[in-house]
Amino acid sequence: MRTGNINRMQNLSKNQQIIFDLIDKSPEPLKAYAILFNVQKKGIKAPLQVYRALDKLVEIGKIHKIESRNAFIACHNSSCQVSKATAFSICEICEKVTEISSVGLSKYLANFKDKDGMKYNKYNLEFFGLCKKCR
Repeated sequence: MRTGNINRMQNLSKNQQIIFDLIDKSPEPLKAYAILFNVQKKGIKAPLQVYRALDKLVEIGKIHKIESRNAFIACHNSSCQVSKATAFSICEICEKVTEISSVGLSKYLANFKDKDGMKYNKYNLEFFGLCKKCR
C-alpha cells in the first residue's frame, strides 16, 4: 500500500479491499466493468457489488473518480481533501492521470465565489494538456 493512504486506513469489507488493491496497483484509471472482469475470480460477480465498493472507497477517500473517463484511480496524496476537492492533470496523448496537489490552487478555490456570490463547497477539476514525455 502506498503512503498516501495510510492516513485514511479503515476497515474495508472484503470486496472493498479486493477492488482497492486492484485500483491501487493499476498504472492507469480503471472503469467499473474492467474492475468487474478482473475480480470475478475472487468472488465478486455482480456489477452492483463493484459499484457499492467503488462508492464507499470514493466516500472514504481511498480512490477518486475521473469523471471524463468514467474511471477510478487510487489516491496517493496524504493531504487530499477528497470530500471537497480533487484536481487532476490528464495527458491528451498518453492519457496519464496525475492528482494535483497544490496549496495555492486549494486556497484559491476554497475562497472562490462566482459573479452571483455562489461559494462552492465541492469541486472536481480535470486539466487536459500534454505531459513532459509527450510534448
